[in-house]
Amino acid sequence: MKNVDDLIESAADLADRGLSRGEIADELNVSRETAAWLVERAGTGAPAATETEETESGGPRDVHVDWSTIGEAGARLSAIGAAMADLLREHSKEPDVVIGIEKAGVPIATTVARELETDLSTYTPRKHQWEEGDIEELGGSFSRNFAQIEGQRCFIVDDTITSGTTISEAVSAVKEAGGEPLACAVLADKQGLSEVDDVPLESLLQVIRVGNAE
Repeated sequence: MKNVDDLIESAADLADRGLSRGEIADELNVSRETAAWLVERAGTGAPAATETEETESGGPRDVHVDWSTIGEAGARLSAIGAAMADLLREHSKEPDVVIGIEKAGVPIATTVARELETDLSTYTPRKHQWEEGDIEELGGSFSRNFAQIEGQRCFIVDDTITSGTTISEAVSAVKEAGGEPLACAVLADKQGLSEVDDVPLESLLQVIRVGNAE
């Protein structure tokens, strides 16, 4: 991804393939609001506005994180997983399960689980069903094809935190399912969080917007 126009084109392509706006947000590592804006922009055929224009017109204030150069190579992904595992070891030496948040968090979680020699579980957040309206009415789920988490000590892994809603949802889902969330880890954090609902959060990168913040 080089600029906003590329993001708009990608959003249009993903929408044409039938992905929900929540899934588009996940694929492009942007907020749901930004994903909706990109899809709407693609539908109108309007060119992308400048950052100043978007601020004045109430457009999205977001940062796109493109980590495809890591994801496209197994060796690079394994190295990132080893780094994240090292961060998580500071919180417990005896986890039972590493949980990857669908979609992009799962391959990272797989490498973390291999590094820590734990079981692997996956969680599909409710944003994957979201198109518009109240997302609170939707529900996420753990896959039955992977390890179950009841009574297990869990690490939660995702690629990017944009608003923090998805990681918070996953922490709550683990607790509701009878698991114990020990810590969370992400590749990039746009919010600068140190914990999520009293659960420690580690990130390899923190993305901080400087100037013109509102």
